Amino acid sequence: MKLGVLFSGGKDSTLAAYMAKKSGYELSCLISVHSANKESYMFHTPSISATKKQAEAMNIPIIEQTTPGHKEDELKDLEFAIRKAIRQYKIEGVVTGAVESVYQATRIQKICNKLDIECFNPLWQKPQEEILHDLLKNHFKVIIVGVFAYPLDKGWLGRKLDHNFIKEITQLNEDPQFKISSAGEGGEFESFVLDCPLFRHGLHVKTYRDFKEGENSWRREVEVR
Repeated sequence: MKLGVLFSGGKDSTLAAYMAKKSGYELSCLISVHSANKESYMFHTPSISATKKQAEAMNIPIIEQTTPGHKEDELKDLEFAIRKAIRQYKIEGVVTGAVESVYQATRIQKICNKLDIECFNPLWQKPQEEILHDLLKNHFKVIIVGVFAYPLDKGWLGRKLDHNFIKEITQLNEDPQFKISSAGEGGEFESFVLDCPLFRHGLHVKTYRDFKEGENSWRREVEVR
């Protein structure tokens, strides 16, 4: 079956794509939605412009769709992009990196039902620490490109997802004062994949710019090669 990957460039959508391919599905294209709304309910925004380089590394075509990012209205832009993937690449379903967001999962499923295609969510309800360990076990190279909750700060930008990261984020999850989601499912942090088994070659950060967006919010925009 041919699938389109709803792709943000982060750890969850990339791991979901990897799991779908391991299960025998054909990854026909990536679908990335670039939202002008940095607080989009649906879409990851930090470093989304670099997904094109990830697509090149995977040798998979990418459909890039822009949206103003207005709540609910942005779903029309997602549907438009999926329709385009159906026409151009004959996809029969999409794969998502949804883990716990009922808001995202139900809305994507509704679009798939409308278009009569399948929707695969291989990470759905998977324990978050297990997802992090799966990334390391499968040799994913992941960095942090956004932090949006105290006590995470600018110092976390650019950090590699490694055993020390998992240890620290797990401690913050277990601390009743913070309860930071281990996999960032509460929007506490965002990630970017530099290498994984889907890539023909790894990527390297060429330059980056950091932006302060709030008292406890920082975003990094990377340029990769």
